[in-house]
Amino acid sequence: MTDELPELRASDADRERVAEVLRDALAEGRLDMEEFEERLETTYKARTYGELAPITRDLPVGPVTAPKVDMLKRPEPDGSWASRIVGGEGSSTWAVAVMSGFQRKGRWTVPRRFNCFAFWGGGEIDLREANFAAGEVEINCVAIMGGTQVIVPPGVEVVVRGIGIMGGFDHREEGVPGEPGAPRVIVTGFAFWGGVGVERKLRKADRLRLREERRQERLERRRGED
Repeated sequence: MTDELPELRASDADRERVAEVLRDALAEGRLDMEEFEERLETTYKARTYGELAPITRDLPVGPVTAPKVDMLKRPEPDGSWASRIVGGEGSSTWAVAVMSGFQRKGRWTVPRRFNCFAFWGGGEIDLREANFAAGEVEINCVAIMGGTQVIVPPGVEVVVRGIGIMGGFDHREEGVPGEPGAPRVIVTGFAFWGGVGVERKLRKADRLRLREERRQERLERRRGED
Protein backbone atom coordinates (compact mmCIF):
# COMPACT_ATOMS: atom_id res chain seq x y z
CA MET A 1 0.00 0.00 0.00
CA THR A 2 1.15 3.52 -0.72
CA ASP A 3 0.94 6.28 1.85
CA GLU A 4 -2.28 7.50 0.22
CA LEU A 5 -5.09 7.81 2.78
CA PRO A 6 -3.48 5.52 5.39
CA GLU A 7 -5.98 6.60 8.05
CA LEU A 8 -9.04 5.84 5.91
CA ARG A 9 -11.29 3.41 7.77
CA ALA A 10 -11.32 -0.11 6.31
CA SER A 11 -14.60 -1.93 5.71
CA ASP A 12 -15.54 -5.55 6.42
CA ALA A 13 -15.22 -6.21 2.68
CA ASP A 14 -11.68 -4.79 2.70
CA ARG A 15 -10.69 -7.08 5.55
CA GLU A 16 -12.26 -10.06 3.81
CA ARG A 17 -10.27 -9.33 0.63
CA VAL A 18 -7.05 -9.42 2.66
CA ALA A 19 -8.19 -12.66 4.34
CA GLU A 20 -8.75 -14.16 0.89
CA VAL A 21 -5.19 -13.28 -0.13
CA LEU A 22 -3.91 -14.96 3.03
CA ARG A 23 -5.95 -18.11 2.38
CA ASP A 24 -4.51 -18.31 -1.14
CA ALA A 25 -0.99 -17.85 0.24
CA LEU A 26 -1.58 -20.66 2.76
CA ALA A 27 -2.86 -23.01 0.05
CA GLU A 28 0.19 -22.22 -2.13
CA GLY A 29 2.64 -22.84 0.73
CA ARG A 30 3.81 -19.22 0.96
CA LEU A 31 2.64 -19.04 4.58
CA ASP A 32 2.67 -21.76 7.21
CA MET A 33 -0.33 -22.23 9.49
CA GLU A 34 1.15 -20.21 12.36
CA GLU A 35 1.93 -17.22 10.10
CA PHE A 36 -1.50 -17.50 8.49
CA GLU A 37 -3.34 -17.45 11.83
CA GLU A 38 -1.28 -14.54 13.15
CA ARG A 39 -1.87 -12.44 10.02
CA LEU A 40 -5.54 -13.37 9.88
CA GLU A 41 -6.08 -12.26 13.46
CA THR A 42 -4.31 -8.98 12.68
CA THR A 43 -6.51 -8.55 9.60
CA TYR A 44 -9.77 -8.76 11.53
CA LYS A 45 -8.46 -6.38 14.17
CA ALA A 46 -7.36 -3.78 11.59
CA ARG A 47 -9.37 -0.56 11.53
CA THR A 48 -7.59 1.43 8.79
CA TYR A 49 -5.81 0.85 5.48
CA GLY A 50 -2.59 1.79 7.20
CA GLU A 51 -3.01 -1.23 9.48
CA LEU A 52 -3.98 -3.57 6.63
CA ALA A 53 -1.10 -2.58 4.35
CA PRO A 54 1.79 -4.57 5.91
CA ILE A 55 -0.18 -7.81 6.08
CA THR A 56 0.13 -8.65 2.36
CA ARG A 57 3.11 -6.49 1.43
CA ASP A 58 5.44 -9.48 0.93
CA LEU A 59 2.92 -11.61 -1.00
CA PRO A 60 2.83 -11.80 -4.83
CA VAL A 61 -0.49 -10.00 -5.15
CA GLY A 62 1.14 -6.90 -3.74
CA PRO A 63 -0.01 -4.66 -0.92
CA VAL A 64 -3.49 -3.51 -0.14
CA THR A 65 -4.29 -0.15 -1.71
CA ALA A 66 -6.75 2.40 -0.43
CA PRO A 67 -9.63 2.99 -2.83
CA LYS A 68 -10.48 6.32 -4.37
CA VAL A 69 -13.02 8.08 -2.23
CA ASP A 70 -16.24 8.86 -4.08
CA MET A 71 -19.97 8.72 -3.51
CA LEU A 72 -20.62 5.75 -5.81
CA LYS A 73 -21.64 2.56 -4.00
CA ARG A 74 -20.16 -0.41 -5.86
CA PRO A 75 -21.38 -3.96 -5.30
CA GLU A 76 -19.11 -6.39 -3.48
CA PRO A 77 -18.92 -10.12 -4.23
CA ASP A 78 -21.79 -11.66 -2.30
CA GLY A 79 -20.13 -14.96 -1.39
CA SER A 80 -23.42 -16.75 -2.11
CA TRP A 81 -23.73 -20.46 -2.70
CA ALA A 82 -24.73 -19.74 -6.30
CA SER A 83 -21.33 -18.12 -6.88
CA ARG A 84 -19.58 -21.27 -5.59
CA ILE A 85 -21.36 -23.69 -7.94
CA VAL A 86 -19.14 -23.09 -10.95
CA GLY A 87 -19.63 -26.05 -13.30
CA GLY A 88 -16.75 -27.67 -15.15
CA GLU A 89 -14.88 -30.87 -14.41
CA GLY A 90 -13.35 -30.15 -11.04
CA SER A 91 -9.72 -29.42 -10.23
CA SER A 92 -9.09 -32.84 -8.64
CA THR A 93 -11.05 -36.07 -9.14
CA TRP A 94 -9.20 -38.68 -7.02
CA ALA A 95 -6.72 -39.24 -4.19
CA VAL A 96 -4.83 -42.27 -2.85
CA ALA A 97 -3.06 -42.91 0.46
CA VAL A 98 -1.16 -46.19 0.87
CA MET A 99 0.71 -46.17 4.17
CA SER A 100 0.68 -42.38 3.78
CA GLY A 101 -1.80 -39.54 3.66
CA PHE A 102 -3.51 -37.07 1.35
CA GLN A 103 -5.28 -33.74 1.65
CA ARG A 104 -7.66 -31.82 -0.54
CA LYS A 105 -8.27 -28.44 1.05
CA GLY A 106 -8.22 -24.73 0.41
CA ARG A 107 -9.47 -23.30 -2.86
CA TRP A 108 -10.31 -26.17 -5.20
CA THR A 109 -13.29 -27.28 -7.27
CA VAL A 110 -15.05 -30.46 -6.15
CA PRO A 111 -16.03 -32.57 -9.18
CA ARG A 112 -19.40 -34.25 -9.57
CA ARG A 113 -17.75 -37.43 -8.27
CA PHE A 114 -14.54 -37.56 -6.23
CA ASN A 115 -12.96 -40.98 -5.55
CA CYS A 116 -10.46 -41.67 -2.79
CA PHE A 117 -8.72 -44.74 -1.37
CA ALA A 118 -6.90 -45.11 1.95
CA PHE A 119 -4.99 -48.27 2.94
CA TRP A 120 -3.01 -48.12 6.17
CA GLY A 121 -3.19 -44.38 5.76
CA GLY A 122 -5.51 -41.41 6.04
CA GLY A 123 -6.96 -38.59 4.06
CA GLU A 124 -8.68 -35.26 4.59
CA ILE A 125 -11.20 -33.77 2.17
CA ASP A 126 -12.00 -30.22 3.26
CA LEU A 127 -14.85 -28.49 1.41
CA ARG A 128 -15.00 -25.29 3.48
CA GLU A 129 -13.13 -23.14 0.93
CA ALA A 130 -14.08 -25.19 -2.12
CA ASN A 131 -16.19 -24.44 -5.16
CA PHE A 132 -18.47 -27.12 -6.59
CA ALA A 133 -18.83 -28.40 -10.14
CA ALA A 134 -22.53 -29.09 -9.55
CA GLY A 135 -25.30 -28.57 -7.03
CA GLU A 136 -24.93 -32.23 -5.99
CA VAL A 137 -21.53 -33.91 -5.64
CA GLU A 138 -20.50 -37.39 -4.52
CA ILE A 139 -17.47 -38.20 -2.36
CA ASN A 140 -16.75 -41.92 -2.78
CA CYS A 141 -14.42 -43.20 -0.03
CA VAL A 142 -12.80 -46.63 0.30
CA ALA A 143 -10.96 -47.06 3.62
CA ILE A 144 -9.18 -50.34 4.43
CA MET A 145 -7.39 -50.27 7.77
CA GLY A 146 -7.29 -46.54 7.28
CA GLY A 147 -9.57 -43.54 7.42
CA THR A 148 -10.83 -40.49 5.60
CA GLN A 149 -12.27 -37.31 7.10
CA VAL A 150 -14.74 -35.20 5.12
CA ILE A 151 -15.17 -31.63 6.40
CA VAL A 152 -18.15 -29.59 5.19
CA PRO A 153 -19.11 -25.99 5.92
CA PRO A 154 -22.34 -24.99 7.67
CA GLY A 155 -25.28 -24.76 5.29
CA VAL A 156 -24.42 -27.81 3.18
CA GLU A 157 -26.78 -30.80 3.19
CA VAL A 158 -25.02 -34.12 3.82
CA VAL A 159 -26.23 -37.62 2.88
CA VAL A 160 -24.18 -40.68 3.94
CA ARG A 161 -24.64 -43.95 2.05
CA GLY A 162 -21.42 -45.84 2.81
CA ILE A 163 -21.13 -49.42 4.04
CA GLY A 164 -18.88 -50.42 6.94
CA ILE A 165 -17.61 -53.92 7.87
CA MET A 166 -15.72 -53.87 11.15
CA GLY A 167 -15.59 -50.18 10.37
CA GLY A 168 -18.06 -47.40 9.85
CA PHE A 169 -19.34 -44.22 8.28
CA ASP A 170 -20.21 -41.20 10.39
CA HIS A 171 -23.92 -40.30 10.05
CA ARG A 172 -24.07 -37.51 12.65
CA GLU A 173 -24.33 -34.68 10.11
CA GLU A 174 -27.24 -36.22 8.24
CA GLY A 175 -30.68 -34.70 8.62
CA VAL A 176 -29.47 -31.09 8.87
CA PRO A 177 -31.39 -29.07 6.25
CA GLY A 178 -29.26 -27.26 3.72
CA GLU A 179 -29.44 -23.55 3.09
CA PRO A 180 -31.27 -22.39 -0.06
CA GLY A 181 -28.99 -22.82 -3.07
CA ALA A 182 -26.31 -24.71 -1.11
CA PRO A 183 -24.81 -27.86 -2.63
CA ARG A 184 -25.71 -31.37 -1.52
CA VAL A 185 -22.80 -33.66 -0.60
CA ILE A 186 -23.33 -37.43 -0.82
CA VAL A 187 -20.72 -39.56 0.94
CA THR A 188 -20.57 -43.15 -0.34
CA GLY A 189 -18.09 -46.01 -0.31
CA PHE A 190 -16.81 -48.90 1.78
CA ALA A 191 -14.88 -49.14 5.06
CA PHE A 192 -13.19 -52.34 6.29
CA TRP A 193 -11.35 -52.07 9.58
CA GLY A 194 -11.41 -48.37 8.93
CA GLY A 195 -13.70 -45.40 9.03
CA VAL A 196 -15.02 -42.39 7.17
CA GLY A 197 -15.81 -39.38 9.34
CA VAL A 198 -17.99 -36.44 8.40
CA GLU A 199 -17.89 -33.20 10.39
CA ARG A 200 -19.26 -29.71 9.98
CA LYS A 201 -16.83 -26.90 10.82
CA LEU A 202 -16.49 -23.17 10.33
CA ARG A 203 -13.51 -21.85 8.43
CA LYS A 204 -10.71 -20.53 10.62
CA ALA A 205 -11.37 -17.07 9.20
CA ASP A 206 -15.02 -17.26 10.25
CA ARG A 207 -14.10 -18.47 13.74
CA LEU A 208 -11.66 -15.60 14.18
CA ARG A 209 -14.20 -13.12 12.86
CA LEU A 210 -16.87 -14.39 15.27
CA ARG A 211 -14.38 -14.22 18.13
CA GLU A 212 -13.57 -10.64 17.24
CA GLU A 213 -17.27 -9.74 16.91
CA ARG A 214 -17.97 -11.17 20.36
CA ARG A 215 -15.04 -9.25 21.77
CA GLN A 216 -16.39 -6.03 20.27
CA GLU A 217 -19.86 -6.77 21.66
CA ARG A 218 -18.40 -7.22 25.15
CA LEU A 219 -16.54 -3.94 24.83
CA GLU A 220 -19.71 -2.16 23.73
CA ARG A 221 -21.65 -3.60 26.68
CA ARG A 222 -18.94 -2.42 29.09
CA ARG A 223 -19.00 1.07 27.61
CA GLY A 224 -22.77 1.12 28.02
CA GLU A 225 -22.46 0.16 31.67
CA ASP A 226 -19.97 2.95 32.45
